[in-house]
Amino acid sequence: MSEQIIYSRDGAVASIRFNRPEKKNAITLAMYDAMASALEDADGNDDIRAVGLFGGEAFTAGNDIADFLAGGAFNSADHPALKFLRVIRDFRKPVIAGVKGVAIGIGTTLLMHCDAVVAGNSARFSMPFTKLGVVPEAGASALFPLIAGRMRASWYLLSGEQFGAQQALEMGLVTRVTEDHDVDGAVAIMCGELAELPKNSVMTTKRLLKARFTDIVTAAMDDEARNFAAALQSDEARAAFMKFLQRS
Repeated sequence: MSEQIIYSRDGAVASIRFNRPEKKNAITLAMYDAMASALEDADGNDDIRAVGLFGGEAFTAGNDIADFLAGGAFNSADHPALKFLRVIRDFRKPVIAGVKGVAIGIGTTLLMHCDAVVAGNSARFSMPFTKLGVVPEAGASALFPLIAGRMRASWYLLSGEQFGAQQALEMGLVTRVTEDHDVDGAVAIMCGELAELPKNSVMTTKRLLKARFTDIVTAAMDDEARNFAAALQSDEARAAFMKFLQRS
């Protein structure tokens, strides 16, 4: 387990917490590996009934670009980011995320695989894929229109424009909005409530909620991965990434 991902358990509730505050929790490949391993452990542990996913003052600034670019072919089946996305897509138990500060790129798209999201008033969401010369990932091209409606999804995915907690709530990306200092506590309470319910009933309900869209989301993730990998090789992506790295 990476020290930049803290995995812990309190009774029937497990917690996964980003722990790289000096980089606004930008995600490295090792962190993806650690998150996938934590979710696999929680999924296989019959005593764990729900998982909370937490950041800090920043939820996550998205991928650590330099680390990501050094990580090899994105469409490789064993790429840590793709493994994590498959694991959270297929996770059988409730996942509730708490978001404060920035949630950029994967920081927004992974929320579409959660079962509830609590956002603090400081939360700022963005999916700047086109600005980097790439395309959406995590099945966002299928999931975001289902959540927010096609026109809003089109705008935010095409433009990469940032939006706040209240806008996310209106779109359906977020379940509740609170003061920042209440976010972690609200997630813990919600996880605790679900953990006390009959386990099989909760897991079956989650499966039923997702079943009608499983094939669509899986196909979207595969298509996105192919196009993302191709886009990474383009001149416009190379230029955008170099500009980003020089600014960092």
